[in-house]
Amino acid sequence: MLLEGLETLCLLASEGTMAKVASRLYISQSAVSKRINQLELRLGKKLIEPDGRQIRLTPQARELLARVAPSLAEMKGVLADSQTLTDGSPLPVACSETLLAGYLARFMHDYLARDPHIALSTHHTPVILARVRGGDALLGICAGRLPPGHGLCAELLLEEPFYLVGDDQDEAARPDQQGALADLQPSEGGINEGVLVQDKVRKILTMDLENPSNRYLREPLAALGFAPAMELDSYLALIELAKAGIGPVLLPAGLLALVGDQGRKARPLPGLGRPLHLVYRPNSLKRARIQRLVEAIRGHFARVAIADTSSE
Repeated sequence: MLLEGLETLCLLASEGTMAKVASRLYISQSAVSKRINQLELRLGKKLIEPDGRQIRLTPQARELLARVAPSLAEMKGVLADSQTLTDGSPLPVACSETLLAGYLARFMHDYLARDPHIALSTHHTPVILARVRGGDALLGICAGRLPPGHGLCAELLLEEPFYLVGDDQDEAARPDQQGALADLQPSEGGINEGVLVQDKVRKILTMDLENPSNRYLREPLAALGFAPAMELDSYLALIELAKAGIGPVLLPAGLLALVGDQGRKARPLPGLGRPLHLVYRPNSLKRARIQRLVEAIRGHFARVAIADTSSE
């Protein structure tokens, strides 16, 4: 019960409402409230207080989480490693929404015929890493740069190129992209001072570049002469805007098929891509069922890479 209470308190710190925590834990709001009440009774401290429509942690709760949160995540991961994984038990996989839409839908359709108890969920990369570390997911499939010190095993599946959709500018008027990236070199003061910015900056629509997994794109885009006109936290929104003729829009290769004719006319941005990784806890591959899924995912992305190379 203590572990459940601490886990619930951690989620309240990040989610801010009982409803969101209940959704994450697949329990009722009253069950969330009961867990927090029992934890407060156990510790003899007030841990939460109302903050408008949200919940705010008390100073005592924040101090507690600062001390126990890292150990709590590791403990949950160890417990997940120790649980029996039968052929009929759920196998949770946390995945980037864009990878599921762009590369994995057909693969999962076929693989679920072999293992119908895989439980997919979609998240941004930081959440995927947290869920795998804490044992809430046994595998993660991430898009974008991984932060240092994430504490998981990570395999590079594919370096996915980016394309510009809805770019009607004449070839002669486009920036020298190859030269711009070649000149993207760090100076003595760091890479920010060494970035070459084109004389004519073009505005494009991009994914949220403040997301830690996407932040690395800002400098190479500047080197290519591009700057965000809008940064959206949804590739679905970018796809719909591109289909409506609003752009240019920056999209990864796996989503071009969802844009229709605009996707077929998209032009590549040489040297600009995002890494796709498979992540798991160090002991995960000791379980045969996870090992089989990992081998199937590796094979699938190897075929994707071959197909991309042959189409160039």
